[in-house]
Amino acid sequence: MNIRRMLRSTAAVAALLLVLCLCAPAPVRAEEAPPAVSAKAAVLMDAQTGQLLFAQNPDEKRPMASTTKIMTVLLTLESGGLDDSFVVDSEAIRVEGSSMGLKEGDVVTKRVLCAGMLLPSGNDAANAAAVAVAGSIPAFLERMNARAAGIGMTRTCFASPSGLDAAGHGASAHDMALLAREALRNPDFAELCRQPKMTVSFGSPPYPRTLYNTNKLLTRDSSIIGVKTGFTDAAGRCLVSACERKGRRLICVTLFDRNDWADHLALYDYGFAGASDFTVPLPDSLEIPAEGGAESVISLRVRAPLTLTAWKNVQPVYIESIITPPFLTAPVAEGTAVGALVYRAENGMEIARLQLFSASDYPCEKVPEAHGFSAFLQRLRRRIFGR
Repeated sequence: MNIRRMLRSTAAVAALLLVLCLCAPAPVRAEEAPPAVSAKAAVLMDAQTGQLLFAQNPDEKRPMASTTKIMTVLLTLESGGLDDSFVVDSEAIRVEGSSMGLKEGDVVTKRVLCAGMLLPSGNDAANAAAVAVAGSIPAFLERMNARAAGIGMTRTCFASPSGLDAAGHGASAHDMALLAREALRNPDFAELCRQPKMTVSFGSPPYPRTLYNTNKLLTRDSSIIGVKTGFTDAAGRCLVSACERKGRRLICVTLFDRNDWADHLALYDYGFAGASDFTVPLPDSLEIPAEGGAESVISLRVRAPLTLTAWKNVQPVYIESIITPPFLTAPVAEGTAVGALVYRAENGMEIARLQLFSASDYPCEKVPEAHGFSAFLQRLRRRIFGR
């Protein structure tokens, strides 16, 4: 074989290899494994649908330390009168552990106490709030457990408003995620729990002072929006956090986790990496019975369909229901709000609600003009009955 023929042969082989490389299918990327988490119990949850992306002993009831204060703050915010001043209960503030610095005779507001619970994790603030809201700590505990039952926290018992160890006090990681989800729906809670520090005024007389948040994730990652830290010897390090990226929100809970900061960030990276949009299909028929017009039904519409997140290509699970009046009576103008399309998670918690509107005008049916004796009867009816 001469040199020219060798070169032609080599070039042909190279060209063939190039074609094979270009035509070969790309290697299939293996599904990313979740990170190893050192917590004894943990969950990563979609805040909108309640879908769990990661779970490690999610239903095991464990002490949850000061993450308890999520519930105490929520009930305090829901009690109203947040900016009314009052003197703290002197017995309530005599409590061990972390403190916001309350002293006998201090004048505070409920809003300040909530900041004192969420930022420096004041046990004194939790007890003072419990007495201010319910009159006594036992009465407040009853409210905590009733609210927990309403949220669907089936593995929870509150025996302390602050989270200090108490007989029976505990919750599951899944329950704490449900609690955080509910609390973040309260605008005041959402605003307070995301603050790295706050200046508030209290004392006798009140004066400004700065409170610092124990949640270090708030300054480590700008997408973290809360929520609460906790620690006791029995509970270990506990952390409930929430994170928003590209309009999606995840909630992470770890109980008894020595490496909680890193574990939460790793779980968020894992979760958000597998997010994609899922447009919820609308029902085949959106109609409501009608009377007084030319048609027997009115068509309904939504302004935009609901978009949920499919995590790791798993379609979200939801239950759909339509809430409308029994029927409509003409006239009905196009765009009139006539009900809602409601989506709920499997546990009954509402995911989203879309307003329903009439899709077109629905005028009254024209009544034929009466003549002769019929016209006389119409005039007589109007004179007697006013119609």
